[in-house]
Amino acid sequence: MEQNKMSEQESLSIIHEMIQRVKSDYHESGTSALLWGSVVGIAGIVSFLERHFGFSIGFDIWLIVLLAIIPQVIIAIREGKKKKFKSYTDIATDAVWITFGITIFGLIFYGNIVPGATEHIISGEGWGLVKHFSSGNQPDEKISPFIPSLGSVFLLIYAFPTLVTGITEKCRPMVIGAVICYILFVISCFTVSEYDMLFAGIAGIAAWLIPGFILRKNYLKARRAHV
Repeated sequence: MEQNKMSEQESLSIIHEMIQRVKSDYHESGTSALLWGSVVGIAGIVSFLERHFGFSIGFDIWLIVLLAIIPQVIIAIREGKKKKFKSYTDIATDAVWITFGITIFGLIFYGNIVPGATEHIISGEGWGLVKHFSSGNQPDEKISPFIPSLGSVFLLIYAFPTLVTGITEKCRPMVIGAVICYILFVISCFTVSEYDMLFAGIAGIAAWLIPGFILRKNYLKARRAHV
């Protein structure tokens, strides 16, 4: 009877150890959050400084966000191979971040292509856009087509994978980061587009970079505890 009891205890101990290893293997490493937090934070703040102080670094800083899509896919594949077991939650979270990357690519493509394409179309039709000053103190100015407050849309997109990951991984900092994104979105609807860039940078830092460091710290701690 005592032998059976010991066997049950040993079995429970083995099961407990396996569960702890699985938790360690599947704990969000924070790599994706660190990647996106860094590139969006840098791009947003640099873009704001360019507009606010009237200088240019010579290229569109938001291109680094496009480049980040490549390592994001590589990271997702590598981390997927490291896992001994992949739950439906893991699969769904990976899909969310990959979809996020594709969506960001599409929005940046849209923002860069549509204004030029629109200008070409309206020029072909023989008309154009003009800025008229209601005070009459300045002459009318010809302007190029632009997309109003595209940055506000980005803030909404940023919140989506952040909130999903925060809820599934039970990461409160990411949930808070997503809420900050939504708050910044509302504020951006009432400010000039110059500040949209600043809000994007703040969103990247609050939603991903800071939570990413926290997730990474917890991930490494879990791995050391269950090696």
